[in-house]
Amino acid sequence: FWLTDVRPAESVALLEGFLAHLHHPTTVAAPAMPHAIEISIDERAAREILASLSRPRFEASDPKVLQDLPAVRLAIEDSTRAPEVFERDFAAAFDEQVRTSVFNFRTIRQEKEHWQPLLDAVAARQAEVARMSSRRAAALLPSDRAVAARLQVYLTFGIAGLADHLVLSGREGREVMIVDLARALGESEAEPLESQLSRLSRLIAGEAYRKAWAVYREGNPAWKRVDPSGPPAVFTVDENFFPLAVWLKEPMRRSIGELNRTAERLAESQESLEKRMELTAEIRRGDFSRRLAGPAGAFLTDAIIQAKGVAALRAALEKGPKAYFEAYDSVAQGNRDLVPLSHVIREKLK
Repeated sequence: FWLTDVRPAESVALLEGFLAHLHHPTTVAAPAMPHAIEISIDERAAREILASLSRPRFEASDPKVLQDLPAVRLAIEDSTRAPEVFERDFAAAFDEQVRTSVFNFRTIRQEKEHWQPLLDAVAARQAEVARMSSRRAAALLPSDRAVAARLQVYLTFGIAGLADHLVLSGREGREVMIVDLARALGESEAEPLESQLSRLSRLIAGEAYRKAWAVYREGNPAWKRVDPSGPPAVFTVDENFFPLAVWLKEPMRRSIGELNRTAERLAESQESLEKRMELTAEIRRGDFSRRLAGPAGAFLTDAIIQAKGVAALRAALEKGPKAYFEAYDSVAQGNRDLVPLSHVIREKLK
């Protein structure tokens, strides 16, 4: 389910720190370097929204006050809707006869008894969640240089669209992550609290790793001459299913098979500048990362880790994309469950 249409589709290509030890959901690989990945979590928006939705009747001043919070203001801006739409949809949570158009707060109000204990737990263990996310994000980074990165995380409810989180520019141009708790954890309602907190940590770690990896790539000459659109991805697959389970093999075959076909199309386009430009433009679009690069990268990375360990993956990443593909190729050659790389890619490696 997660690998074919990661919840939601927009989050497929987001990168996550890998859970190296599979016996306990809070155990992660120790970072190879003392990377400084600073994560701050602000739950005020989620708390204020839940408090307002818990009132017996709608208070017209509530949505106006909420818009002063950074998470709410940025979410409204991202929706491209006027603040009045947010106010109208917030009021609709109290009236079942009124349809919401963009921001769905009605289900949050209906399930407020579920969200309040979880929010209280997140607030009480905020530092622990941030620390666990930082450690996960650092787990895959190579050991040749220390990386410093910062991530501001806002927790909220009711963001527009289908995404479980947004990554936007905040004040002074800094990126912030806005997490819709209901979207991110809605499917884990029946799980123990520890499991839900671990899910939240992995989601945050994914964005923190993306930022840290961008910093690392910028400082590593081995990655200078390649398209900087994305590193190998590991996405949210429950740790209980590693190594690759039977139900993961088919999506793996599809994504790596398409990766191989893309490489072959690139090789065939060498004689046609027009075709090559068209294909290059296709690859650079964000949809390519979400639909193919993220899923394929997840399987390649997992295969390397399962066969050779986290240290081998770090070493491959340190040496650049060629070493990364070589590491997978050496694993795939002796494993019938893995899809071999296309001859075009293998020839390129040579």
